[in-house]
Amino acid sequence: MCNEEVWIPVMGVLSQTHQCTVVDHGRADSLSAMARNVLRQAPDRFALAGHSMGGRVALEVYRQAPDRVSRIALMNTGYKARSAGEAGQKETQTRYELLKIAMEQGVQAMAAKWVLGMIAPSRLSDTAFVETIVNMCAKKSVDIFKHQIAALLNRPDASDVLRQLTVPTLILCTEYDLWSPVSQHQEMSDLMSQKPIWAEIKGIGHMCTMENPDAVGSAMAKWCRA
Repeated sequence: MCNEEVWIPVMGVLSQTHQCTVVDHGRADSLSAMARNVLRQAPDRFALAGHSMGGRVALEVYRQAPDRVSRIALMNTGYKARSAGEAGQKETQTRYELLKIAMEQGVQAMAAKWVLGMIAPSRLSDTAFVETIVNMCAKKSVDIFKHQIAALLNRPDASDVLRQLTVPTLILCTEYDLWSPVSQHQEMSDLMSQKPIWAEIKGIGHMCTMENPDAVGSAMAKWCRA
């Protein structure tokens, strides 16, 4: 439900040396379709950074076309399929509760609830910052949100992709990310045969590029030079 506003704070750093493009997935309802969308728009060979669901899309891009990806950044993301049993049911329920709010009260109301677990506790009192994120999400429709939920609930396991990575890889995680904690990123790193560039940023939550663009931009610049 995010757009280029997520990346603008760090693009000032990266665009000095790289041509930066932010991909919009439209109404795609699977990670494989989103990956094909990236590949249609990308040059023959490119560096790829994915944040949150975008990290899962990035892994799917690498699965489909490893020879086209020169390096990959996986930020505040995950790699496992939806869990079986109670854990998977809880995830499904949580996502559909948000969808119900979006359908009945509007996307802005949904985003206002969603954002509470997405940023560091210290930023929750920053009304202007919270509103920036909420208003960004409100630009997307309920229909897009529904399709993205389908993509996430039916996501494939990407353990095999992590094992196959042979390009410079950034694993970036943050202290207060409740959805994709540091431990999850450590699992991703442990699966890789090639040691990744590791960045663990303190004091911020899931919306890392907006919460601390300087630290994230610095980590990504190091990755670009690797």
